[in-house]
Amino acid sequence: MRRLIFGALLAATLAPAAMAQSYGEVRRDDRDVARSQRDLDRAYARGDRDDIRDARADLRDARAERREDWRDFRRSHPDVYRGPAYVGPTGDWRYRPINPGYRFEPAYYQRRYWIDPARYRLPAVYGPQRWVRYGNDVALVDIRSGRVLRVYPRFFY
Repeated sequence: MRRLIFGALLAATLAPAAMAQSYGEVRRDDRDVARSQRDLDRAYARGDRDDIRDARADLRDARAERREDWRDFRRSHPDVYRGPAYVGPTGDWRYRPINPGYRFEPAYYQRRYWIDPARYRLPAVYGPQRWVRYGNDVALVDIRSGRVLRVYPRFFY
């Protein structure tokens, strides 16, 4: 009985620390990408080809590291990406693959289809843009026009 209680206490103590560590990784990766982008901007301002090439490589590596950490988080937390069954806005709704540039009808990007970008580690959005669930995909939509700006296919399990 003592081992069971000790194990439960240990798990309760370590779970928030693991989440904090993954959140810290995200913040660190975002800072690395921002720093690499600043370095690239400075290299462009100086005009040195070697500096530009090195800064581009650093930015590419920082973005790849961020994607890798996101994939690791997704693999280790599959329950987060198992949302409820998608219910389309109309009775005759059928899934069709979409690409950036596609224009949704207003019923497809109503508030009930918006998702929280922080919960799913998606890039933050500003102004009239929203992350919208469409089937098992996630699309970044400009809610003024309904135009799709970015798509992550098969986002939900």
